[in-house]
Amino acid sequence: MRRPDRAAAVVDFVLVTVVVVPLALGITQLGLVLYIRNVTTDAASEAARYAAAVGRSPGDGVARVHRQLAGVLAERYTRAVAARRTTLGGAPGVEVTIDVTVPALGLGGPGVAFTVAGHAREEPR
Repeated sequence: MRRPDRAAAVVDFVLVTVVVVPLALGITQLGLVLYIRNVTTDAASEAARYAAAVGRSPGDGVARVHRQLAGVLAERYTRAVAARRTTLGGAPGVEVTIDVTVPALGLGGPGVAFTVAGHAREEPR
């Protein structure tokens, strides 16, 4: 004799999995995006400070970004890195911007795109 509620466990498992798996993948994607945003923001800020030092140019800041991110992020995440001289509160400064695209779960497909920037005042000569 079969029990009528025996297949209910399979249905319950499927219903719960349909909700839990996308939730877990979404949390993982959010964590990846936040990690990459924090790493690139730190790299942009550090590169701006480096480029603002006496005797340095904005090109030195771009090179610094590439050196910092080389061991941390794959090249495919950073679309563009740019540095330029600017004015910060009336004082000369340097701005470093990094355009980033984070693919879904780091694997591919549609991604999350954002731009981070770092600023620093130039040291007086």
